[in-house]
Amino acid sequence: MRWLRARLRGGERGSAIVEFVFVALVVFVPLVYVVAGFSAVQRGVFAATAAAREAGRALATAPDAGSGLARAERAAQLAVADQSVDATDVRLSFVPAGVACDDGAGGYAPTLAPGEEFSVCATVTVRIPLLPEFVDANTATGQFVVEIDRYVDR
Repeated sequence: MRWLRARLRGGERGSAIVEFVFVALVVFVPLVYVVAGFSAVQRGVFAATAAAREAGRALATAPDAGSGLARAERAAQLAVADQSVDATDVRLSFVPAGVACDDGAGGYAPTLAPGEEFSVCATVTVRIPLLPEFVDANTATGQFVVEIDRYVDR
């Protein structure tokens, strides 16, 4: 009987390592990938929100609409780069105040007239790690409402 008990106990030697490796491959690797994917999406959302805010601030303080649009583009690129997102993945558009970015994006040009209200929409393409480049259907949009001072002299 002792011989049988010793024989059965000795046959399981090293199986804990095999089980740990199996669990690590089946559970931990996909879990790490999911966390990395969610982090990329959250980084894209932060980048879109920051790009819209900074572009709106740069545009509101510009002396004229022409230089304001150039300043807004540069401010959006810097805000997106700050979140470690490729600056080529951001698009700016403008809509009247109270309109959602999806409804009429791109059909409005701000004039920076005193008292003007409009929204800046920044759309960022979110790249998920280890997915091919052509998979770019994931986008995040940030919106920032800009109100030009009524008592500004331009």
